[in-house]
Amino acid sequence: MDRCCNRICSAHTMSTPFMPSKRKAGKSNDLADSIESYDVKDLEADFKGHDIKVFNFTSILEATMDFSPENKLGQGGYGPVYKGILAIGQEVAVKRLSKTSGQGIMEFKNELVLICELQHTNLVQLLGCCIHEEERILIYEYMPNKSLDFYLFGENMLKSIFACDIVQKKKLLDWKKRFNIIEGISQGLLYLHKYSKLKIIHRDLKASNIVLDENMHPKIADFGMARMFTQQESTINTNRIVGTYGYMSPEYAMEGVCSTKSDVYSFGVLLLEIVCGRKNNSFYDDHRPLNLIRHAWELWNDGEYLKLMDPTLNDTFVPDEVKRCIHVGLLCVEQYANDRPTMSDVISMLTNKYELTTIPRRPAFYVRRDILDGETTSKVPDTDTYSTTISTSCEVEGKI
Repeated sequence: MDRCCNRICSAHTMSTPFMPSKRKAGKSNDLADSIESYDVKDLEADFKGHDIKVFNFTSILEATMDFSPENKLGQGGYGPVYKGILAIGQEVAVKRLSKTSGQGIMEFKNELVLICELQHTNLVQLLGCCIHEEERILIYEYMPNKSLDFYLFGENMLKSIFACDIVQKKKLLDWKKRFNIIEGISQGLLYLHKYSKLKIIHRDLKASNIVLDENMHPKIADFGMARMFTQQESTINTNRIVGTYGYMSPEYAMEGVCSTKSDVYSFGVLLLEIVCGRKNNSFYDDHRPLNLIRHAWELWNDGEYLKLMDPTLNDTFVPDEVKRCIHVGLLCVEQYANDRPTMSDVISMLTNKYELTTIPRRPAFYVRRDILDGETTSKVPDTDTYSTTISTSCEVEGKI
């Protein structure tokens, strides 16, 4: 047995989906479960039949140098992520659940079992977990090239020595790399939606949740908000909306209707961001709210779609591929879920050279939210991860 960890496993590893232990069964849908009430014995009961490595807390402290700020890789929706080096010399990424975050114990267990069950080259690999008093920690394979937003938007660049670092980082993503990243993300989503044992809806697909390996190959990360479907289920309705403004489909943001087409919408936004190198909420106009989707739609209709492209791409881009990506991106962000392609369709459209004949319809442009003082204004929403219940305080514009 390893000095730093124990292993919970059985002869039928990866044979059954997660089911809460009987002690917790009555609370299986309560995402606000107290993390203080959960311990390793609960873990053993809830994950019997799953191959999960449990690290002790001391080994995590040693690996991360007591969660040193210098080891911090980024900030996720539920807490910070640190680089760590285990006693055996292996580099890892350590996700430390914030004690004040909105992630309940069910979401923690959800992320654990989902990643444990999923095996695909474009999904991040879970190595294990750690539970110690109030601490809830996930240990992942280390991705040396950080996350996609680091290169596209210059996230976490305040520590950079040179002001030109943002441009230089963006230049590391030439068009060939960006197109390969788009293809890799689409393959990972297709696996989640169609080829995994259970149909998985990620619900928070965005650039900061795409990590890059040493060869800049993408891996989808952060499954704390994911939902499991049976292969026979097509949609679910929920009263609790989780995700990130600017990436949520209108039917999910307004009505709590979640399906694979919700992820397709998020993928469309991400695809357009990869092409242009800017966030969905970073386009503004003096006279009207203008986000990336609306900007792309207007340029497309004017036949000036190449103006959407990130200027740092210079001569590395392939015009036909850029056009195809923008075309597919606009199809993915259409107002109504039934009008959007499946991920199988997306991959076919991206990889085949035939002319795309489906004309994009006007997409859902942006969310309008009531301001606290009672006035209603149109604005591009912040792209902060959030969780809320459905209310009448938001409406999606851009109807056909």
